[in-house]
Amino acid sequence: FSKNMPRKELTEASRDYTIHLAKRVHKIAFKKRAPRAIREIVKFAEKEMRTGDVRVDTALNRYIWSNGVRNIPRRVRVRFVRQKNNDDQKSKFYTLVQHVPVDSFKELQTENAA
Repeated sequence: FSKNMPRKELTEASRDYTIHLAKRVHKIAFKKRAPRAIREIVKFAEKEMRTGDVRVDTALNRYIWSNGVRNIPRRVRVRFVRQKNNDDQKSKFYTLVQHVPVDSFKELQTENAA
């Protein structure tokens, strides 16, 4: 892609991702692991969905914290939903991050969600 090309206008979208949390919190102090994992998910969502406003669902937050502050899940399957913001907000879109429970992470791809 050329840097001179205009970017496509953002639209509402929904995608499922698998995030490997273990590599993102490697060498992070035990008491900072769960908060860092949440921040890494938000950072990944900002990059992928190109929105500055990212909101994490409470079910995902509970899943990350389920084993305590230090023993976070190695991987997590998430759904990023880019939605229109209210008119009075400064950014047009926000991203909602939701947990997608799966039995196994084997053979999963990034895919558009229904």
